[in-house]
Amino acid sequence: MSRVLMKGNDAIGAGAIAANCRYYYGYPITPQNEIGEYMSSEMPKAGGVFIQAESEVAAINMVYGTSATGARVMTSSSGPGISLKMEGISYIAAAELPCVIVNIMRGGPGLGNIAPSQSDYFQATKGGGHGDYRLIVLAPSSVQEIYDFTRQAFYLADKYRIPAIILGDGFLGQMMEVVELADSAKDDEYARIPEKPWAITGCKGREKNIVNTLLIEPDTLEKHNWKLKDKYQQIAENEKRADLYRVDDAEILVAAFGISARISKEAVDMARDEGIKVGLIRPITLWPFPDHVFKNLDSVKGILTVEMNTGQMIEDVRLSVEGKIPVEFYGRTGGNLPDSTAIFEEIKRMGGM
Repeated sequence: MSRVLMKGNDAIGAGAIAANCRYYYGYPITPQNEIGEYMSSEMPKAGGVFIQAESEVAAINMVYGTSATGARVMTSSSGPGISLKMEGISYIAAAELPCVIVNIMRGGPGLGNIAPSQSDYFQATKGGGHGDYRLIVLAPSSVQEIYDFTRQAFYLADKYRIPAIILGDGFLGQMMEVVELADSAKDDEYARIPEKPWAITGCKGREKNIVNTLLIEPDTLEKHNWKLKDKYQQIAENEKRADLYRVDDAEILVAAFGISARISKEAVDMARDEGIKVGLIRPITLWPFPDHVFKNLDSVKGILTVEMNTGQMIEDVRLSVEGKIPVEFYGRTGGNLPDSTAIFEEIKRMGGM
């Protein structure tokens, strides 16, 4: 392992290359431009291909074609750019093609601003594009996790033949922290590319492979949709992840993801210092959502979700507790960060102090 001081966006590029991604297609948009800059410099050194496409639409369709050949491929953008990619993402999901998509979220809706946000939660976790499909969504909260989760995303995408999203925010993309980089090793499970007999690599000596999402006959399309649903159920059973902090005796829980969780952790410690029994649940997989960690919370009297939006993950938390525990919300939006002291005050209010 080597330790390097890295910006979050650079760590994404480093993680992708460490996972044997050799194709990157993107289009500039703040606050993720450093990803493309990093890839333009480092991807050719790794023997890979970097293309700045003429548009976000072009970039995602390049991803479609490259993934169909079995190669590891990635694109990145921020909110408005991800919206432009949505038709292509739906096509890729329907074709069961693995790839990694990075969204470093900025303020919205509309053009919004270039400040950090978490307002694309619905877009990522509820599909975002047309039709019945899902995406694996990983939410890092540190630069180390940005690097690690990017590597893991390629592994999961290949394992399930599904697009995977890294959902960060402008703050995580721009901040710098020390990162432990993985050693280049052939036995690294995240770097190992599995056999892909479905890929389009030339059909001499075997039956043709066909990549297609146009299924005209209703019964054929219905059969395909149920096949996809079965796969999504398998992912939901096997890949739910969350980080729990001081929850064993908690009477109040804070639920937050990404940078909001790091800020909330400080508020939890402040509350503990005041004798308030509070803990933190940080979902790592936003889809599949780790609803299991919100079950059997007999001692918990209330949950506070903290988000950089007007309330999105709160819906999944409420679904998870099935109405058995009151769930409240504290949020900042427009590119503003939550404040640990304000979160602490909300915790005290919920605790009746």
